[in-house]
Amino acid sequence: MSGETTITIVGNLVDDPELRFTPAGAAVAKFRVASTPRVFNKTTNQWEDGEGLFLTCSVWRQQAENAAETLKRGMRVIVQGRLKQRSYEDREGVKRTVYEIDAEEVGPSLLRASAAVTKNPAAGGQQQGGSPAADPWAGAKPAGQQQQSGGWGGQQPAASAPAPAQAAPGYSDEPPF
Repeated sequence: MSGETTITIVGNLVDDPELRFTPAGAAVAKFRVASTPRVFNKTTNQWEDGEGLFLTCSVWRQQAENAAETLKRGMRVIVQGRLKQRSYEDREGVKRTVYEIDAEEVGPSLLRASAAVTKNPAAGGQQQGGSPAADPWAGAKPAGQQQQSGGWGGQQPAASAPAPAQAAPGYSDEPPF
């Protein structure tokens, strides 16, 4: 939406993501990210921590389930989303204001770690883009299988080889670039 504040934060997870489901069945995961600035003090020749920023983040649907099973307390993460302000009264009647992030993208930071990414199958045959054809990699095979089947590995099938089976409509074995 127009006029919303988009923010990207890099920090460590304070706790494991908490996965819940709405009455309608939509998954939502909540977690807190701590981001502490570090500055180098030239007079003492040491790094010093600044005041920490703790933000509660929420992520929805399949991404919530992915975050809950992938991310753990202490992991360094990158979160991008919309910054929201919410006001409420606590039990003592004191008015409070909190800032939260409705996350659009969540992932591990690869600065000091590595990660193996596994693509989840689309739920109900639909991709996020609206149709299976929106995903150019949907018909791609792992590299080892491509080489053996005469795919992108540089080998061409022999002239006497049987014709490859037709791909489903909207899919192509050609690379998307």
